[in-house]
Amino acid sequence: MLSGRRRVLVTTAVTVLVTTAGLVAGALPAAAATVTYTALGDSYSSGVGTRTYISDGTSCQRSTYAYPELDASSLGATLTFAACGGAKVADVLNTQLGSLNASTTYVTVSVGGNDAGFSDVIQQCALPWPWTCESQIASAEAFITNTLPGRLDQLYTAIRTKAPAAKVVVVGYPRLFNVSDCQSLARISPSEQSELNGGADLLDNTMHTRATAHGFGFVDPRTAFTGHAICDSTEWINGLSNPTSESYHPNRTGHSSGYAPLVKAALLA
Repeated sequence: MLSGRRRVLVTTAVTVLVTTAGLVAGALPAAAATVTYTALGDSYSSGVGTRTYISDGTSCQRSTYAYPELDASSLGATLTFAACGGAKVADVLNTQLGSLNASTTYVTVSVGGNDAGFSDVIQQCALPWPWTCESQIASAEAFITNTLPGRLDQLYTAIRTKAPAAKVVVVGYPRLFNVSDCQSLARISPSEQSELNGGADLLDNTMHTRATAHGFGFVDPRTAFTGHAICDSTEWINGLSNPTSESYHPNRTGHSSGYAPLVKAALLA
């Protein structure tokens, strides 16, 4: 049997050990949850225009210089890079949502330009006189006003259903042109450039409205890209290029200095 004095000493020592162990355990950081990021969308997300692409067995032209790769690295996130050049809303719905789940942390999505047919519109604008593209621009804008909102609603609803806890950010498009006559080789007149920029404004405003309706964030790149359009002294967007698939897309600086900081800030907001 322990004497009273020895019993007190032993009890005190055990108490100190237990308390110290608790303090040490409390000082250790909890295991960090895995941060996951899924990048959805079209060529403006995949990185077309950066001229260097990942060999992944697809024709999506995904680039390590695209903002999803840059932001995933900066955020310490595991990236599912689903965006694919040429994608429309239906393509995102049908082929890009597979990784989304209740644990998904971040989602970005940029899509809608191909649905409106802007690539074909720009090709029409580039035809020599007497061809013009005003009617094609008007048709694209009518589509954006009347049809695209319903398509975006369907997509945004599906994203929220599959990733109920994710921070979702819709990413818009920049204005391409500085409205000058430097595009003589591409034969896109200043007036056509202005109308194309107006189409981009309508597209962004429509995407912003639908994103807000679904509780998503929105990245508007137009201000950041001002002064960095095609033919500006420091271009963040390629003009007519070789190969032509690189044309009218953000270059590496457009992703690193334009999109990446905007998207990261929106994801962390």
